[in-house]
Amino acid sequence: MTEARRSAAVSHDHPEGIKGAQATALAIHHARTGASRGTIRDRIEAMFGYDLRRCIAEIRPHYAFDLFCQGNVPEAILAFLESDSYEGAVRNAISLGGDADTLACICGGIAEAYYDGVPAAFVDLAETTLTADLLEVVRAFRTRFGLG
Repeated sequence: MTEARRSAAVSHDHPEGIKGAQATALAIHHARTGASRGTIRDRIEAMFGYDLRRCIAEIRPHYAFDLFCQGNVPEAILAFLESDSYEGAVRNAISLGGDADTLACICGGIAEAYYDGVPAAFVDLAETTLTADLLEVVRAFRTRFGLG
């Protein structure tokens, strides 16, 4: 939680920004350590007060671009909670519209941890798209943190 606070403070130094970063970090930690979706939902609700009992189908018709963490982080977590695969999680997030790239990044981080990585087809596509310097950064990060 301390590291999530420190990393968020650089660009999101507001109580809600810190809260969103910590909720995301906790969800990823629980996903990586084998917690069930229900446990992840319950812990995030208890610690951060987010309402994670809604469903994507109810949110989608009314969701709009939101600059604030409290309007993005819970929706991104819900997109993961309703998924059955990495791709399904990211598709759920993007389907909401709004700040879709932010939603997909938050949701994708949780899904990567829960589903044991990003599918090889997505990795291969990214590797053919990234510039050599960016690809090196990604590979160094993955090596440093034991992500393959």
